Amino acid sequence: MSHKLSVIIPAYRQAKTIVRDIKRIEKALVQIRYPYEIIIVVDGWGDGTYQAIKKAHLPSHVRATVYMKNQGKGYAVRHGMSKASGDYVAFIDAGMEIDPNGISMLLEHMEWYNADIIVGSKRHPVSMVAYPPVRQILSLIHQFLARLLFHLNVRDTQAGLKIFKKKVLEKVLPRLVEKHYAFDLEILSVASRLGFRRIYEAPIKLKYH
Repeated sequence: MSHKLSVIIPAYRQAKTIVRDIKRIEKALVQIRYPYEIIIVVDGWGDGTYQAIKKAHLPSHVRATVYMKNQGKGYAVRHGMSKASGDYVAFIDAGMEIDPNGISMLLEHMEWYNADIIVGSKRHPVSMVAYPPVRQILSLIHQFLARLLFHLNVRDTQAGLKIFKKKVLEKVLPRLVEKHYAFDLEILSVASRLGFRRIYEAPIKLKYH
């Protein structure tokens, strides 16, 4: 039986680009062999993003949710994950720095390794990445701290593309507190601490804007 994939897209202040981004992600997803749904979480009412989505009349498997006050990316992703119906739950940042065609690569890794979590990684040997040297240095420091403090054997915890088994999220989500950009590190470290250690990296294509 084919697994269903839920893709969460956190969005904030992206009224001008969100519909284009959704359509590009949808174009990537129609190529995969899984049924899927897309859940856009608009992180705060009033910036025009939610209204732009509603005007676009997107298909029924693409749905948007919004809440009043901006809460941060981590909160938005968690909110979307709690509404996901898929056996696999992914999130990808809006803005298209990461090529959404990479979702299929992460899915293949998930199946091949029977993984709990697959992390899209800028530092995977075959990733195609264009981003400034200062960002690369910050990434190296972040990786060092992740290994030192949280014992995570992952070279890049911060890239905005990851896939989780739903059963992992059911155990991990209630224990999360981080609302902002440390969310990625928190979710991986909590999963590892709960015994979900089949965490592997997959290549991505990223162009930093």
